[in-house]
Amino acid sequence: MISLPLRGVRRPAPPPCRRDRPVTALPAAARCHALARSAVRAALAGAARILPWAFLATAGAVAAEPTVWVLERASVERVQPSQGGASEPRQSVRLPDDWAATRRAFEGTVTYRLAVPPAPAASVPRAVYLPRVCGDLEVRWNGVLVSHRPHEGPASCHRPHVAVLPPDATRGGELQLQLRARGLEAVLLRQDAGYMAAPRIGDEPTLRRREERQLAWVGWMPLALAGTLALFAFGWLMMAWWRGGAAVPLYAGVVLVGAAALSSRAWWQSLLPSNAWAWPVLAALVAGVTSCALLWLQRYEGMRRRWVDAGLALQCLLVPASIALARPAQVHELAVGWWAVLWVEAAFAVALAASRWRRIGRPRGRWVIAGGVVTLAFGAVEWAVQAALVELPPNQPTEFALPILLVALAVIAARYCAAALEAADAARSALEEEISRRSAEIEQRYAQMAEARIEQVAEAERKRIAGDLHDDLGAKLLTIVHTSSDERISTLAREALEEMRLSVRGLTGKPVKVADALADWRAETVSRLGQAAVQVDWMTEHDNDERHLSARAYVQTTRILREAISNILKHSGASACTIRCVIDETDFNLVIQDNGRGIPLELDGKLDRGHGMASMKRRAKQLSGQCLVESGPGFGTVIRLTLPL
Repeated sequence: MISLPLRGVRRPAPPPCRRDRPVTALPAAARCHALARSAVRAALAGAARILPWAFLATAGAVAAEPTVWVLERASVERVQPSQGGASEPRQSVRLPDDWAATRRAFEGTVTYRLAVPPAPAASVPRAVYLPRVCGDLEVRWNGVLVSHRPHEGPASCHRPHVAVLPPDATRGGELQLQLRARGLEAVLLRQDAGYMAAPRIGDEPTLRRREERQLAWVGWMPLALAGTLALFAFGWLMMAWWRGGAAVPLYAGVVLVGAAALSSRAWWQSLLPSNAWAWPVLAALVAGVTSCALLWLQRYEGMRRRWVDAGLALQCLLVPASIALARPAQVHELAVGWWAVLWVEAAFAVALAASRWRRIGRPRGRWVIAGGVVTLAFGAVEWAVQAALVELPPNQPTEFALPILLVALAVIAARYCAAALEAADAARSALEEEISRRSAEIEQRYAQMAEARIEQVAEAERKRIAGDLHDDLGAKLLTIVHTSSDERISTLAREALEEMRLSVRGLTGKPVKVADALADWRAETVSRLGQAAVQVDWMTEHDNDERHLSARAYVQTTRILREAISNILKHSGASACTIRCVIDETDFNLVIQDNGRGIPLELDGKLDRGHGMASMKRRAKQLSGQCLVESGPGFGTVIRLTLPL
């Protein structure tokens, strides 16, 4: 096939004291919904399988644990620096002793004296365990100092303490616990006021295990929650950045960052020089988290009120400034008042959003309203604790419940946001797909028209060249054949004439019947091999096949067959040749086998360097087929040609 440069034709371009029982810590696992209900179901199924075994293991540990005694009464002696360091008369109190309720405005040292009963002789030492103590602590046994733990801020208030008693502790004696701390009116939060828990007396290994469990609950759980919140915050902030500073994910990320900072308060507050530095920071965090949550609710509601934005921004500055400028005795009362204001604001915003969403029938708002109501309930409990209306629980519930609730709300909001993004992406993808389909149709039609035009021009040009070759070159070659007296020249002219006619047939592009092609090939093969006394065995069952071969396939197959016959005559020394033609539904197969000497070993691997074998394989490859050569010294040669129909 001849490729011709055509002018004026273009192709389109592509387009998260009693027997006492140990405290069991909850598993510190941060479950991520991962935007799919299947993940939650898998987690619940795993928990349903693991928790019964964990309960049985814990029950076994409790049954096997030695006796631990709780000392609930103590004789108290306190010393207040403002009274010149004089000791006050002793009093009998019940433990635990929460200074926020019993010593509200006290700041000084309190000594707790407890009588410890004797215990049976044991191979392990005795120890005293304090589940929670807030302040600078000294532990003395019969007047001898056995342990001292300095106050290190909120982190030490939440950590338990174990002090190993001397070996003579099994005979009983007096346990003195000296606590230096401040009352409620000298701290911002009730959790930071002086606190003495009921001591536990028992074997040291048992109490050490209690300490480990308690540390896992009050030590690492807040950090795990803070880390989970930080991860969610990072995701929301990245989403806000990706969407060009969108308000809903931005405020959600800021709320989660503030909640993570509040959850890890016991850790970063110990790094500050004093509590006076931490009070404004805590106040700013609480005010900021509340304000950003209200702004998020407003944006999520689809509304924006500038006077609300300005008021909340002013509030975020006013709350920490008032805490920083207040006297220490007024800080707690001022903070309780601010917490009440923030709670009322949040309750009003949730009620307003619930009323509006119910009116417009927004179904997904019920999850946000439910989360807001639960958050308000925990906020009311926390305010009651700070206002000393209820007793301080051993483990503050809001320190764990609110972060978990925020994570749940973040997951729910992320699901809806992901669903909205997915729907938008699906719509955009559908639109792009439709545009691509329509564009592809237009391009295909244009390409078909261009190809048809190219084919028409090329066909006309091929016919012209074929005619010129036939009329001019053919006539001259034929004259040479008939007039030349030299047999060699006459033979060469005849071969050139046959080759020219084959090329002209390929140029015309007219398909050839399979039966006609087989007949031509058979006649030529038998004639050439018969002249060299080579017996030919032609095997085919397609002498009457009405299917067609393209002109190009016919021409290239003819040349491959001629080259194979020439190799047999020149190099093989064969006496017989078998040619087998098999045609199935998709492929045309031609096998040429001789009984000659085969290809010598020294030529193995060098066949493609010559022109004969290389041209055969190249012609087959041009037709999207293959030509394989199998041979060995003394075994003849087999050429297998496979072409697609």
